[in-house]
Amino acid sequence: MKRTIFDDQHDAFREMFRSFLRKEVVSEFPKWEEQGYAPREFFRKLGDIGVTGFDIPEQYGGAGPTSYRYLMVIGEEAALAGVSLGNYQASSGIVLPYLLMLANEEQRARWLPLCARGEAVLSVAMTEPGTGSDLAAIRTTATFSPDGDHYVLNGAKTFITNASQATHMIVAARTGEPGADRRGGLSLFVLDTTTPGFEVGRRLDKIGLKFSDTCEVSFTDVRVPVGDLLGTEGAAFDYLGRNLPRERLAMAAGGCATAAAAIAHANSYTHERQVFGKPVASFQNTKFVLAECVAELAAAQALVDHAVLLEETSELSAVDAAICKLHCTEMAGRVIDKCLQLHGGYGYILEYPIARLYADTRVSRIYGGTNEVMKTIIAKSLSR
Repeated sequence: MKRTIFDDQHDAFREMFRSFLRKEVVSEFPKWEEQGYAPREFFRKLGDIGVTGFDIPEQYGGAGPTSYRYLMVIGEEAALAGVSLGNYQASSGIVLPYLLMLANEEQRARWLPLCARGEAVLSVAMTEPGTGSDLAAIRTTATFSPDGDHYVLNGAKTFITNASQATHMIVAARTGEPGADRRGGLSLFVLDTTTPGFEVGRRLDKIGLKFSDTCEVSFTDVRVPVGDLLGTEGAAFDYLGRNLPRERLAMAAGGCATAAAAIAHANSYTHERQVFGKPVASFQNTKFVLAECVAELAAAQALVDHAVLLEETSELSAVDAAICKLHCTEMAGRVIDKCLQLHGGYGYILEYPIARLYADTRVSRIYGGTNEVMKTIIAKSLSR
């Protein structure tokens, strides 16, 4: 189905970014996958073409208010090119909005120019070994120092994207007792990752997203200046809740992008692959499977495109985002599985893009809040 959310500017940006991927990423990507991260120099190259400055005010070197659709284009083009830019999407698409929303003027002057130039790589540390989707159970503590000029962080986090390459990490920590609703007493801090006492632990060996730098981290008597408290002390749960819809929309958009790439790969492969003397694409089963996939994607893409318009007018609710993430990530799992099957045995071989898509997509039903949590959010909206 024809999509109507992109205009000529988006199309021109798409062509530019497609060329950038061919020149700077495609040939390097296997090495990045093997080492488990993209070097910081890559973020500086992204800064050179302006994509690390989305939504950053021009006075700090950014592009100013920017349509979310540009981030969609980046995700779609990366998927079609057979690469992943999850580390960039996490830094600029998920973590940067916290700074834009919460940083005071002094903090904005310190951090935003670095982000705009691609010199800052951002990470957010929420998940702990015993918390998962239950953020109210966070146990990492930030104790106010007796001299009153810093907090002292102690604790550990896991599943932290960009952990080893991050220059700045937003850390959710407990500064007070939770109270009756369990959600109080949490605060956010921006940690300079060169601070003594902060350590990056083991890089987690995942079944997919090999390119995504995912590690354990720990904090041992880490001194954080009071000036690096982000927002109001004790208000972190509310802040996290405000930003999660955008994060979940990104996962929904990613589901559509990877499903579209899978269909393109399967369509190409089945036209080239010969079985019993004719292309696999000529068999009715192949035609029907691809038709099912195209129809599923079209419905999910329409949902995401509408949600993007809501996000750009600040009307995307937590329930809307949960519906998008649930539907689109489940759709991506189904579509990519069918497309892998059309590849036969070669679909299980990592040199074929469909194999990486299959492994990479599975986690989308887990991170950002499991799909079971999404169902809970949606179900609560039905209560009377």
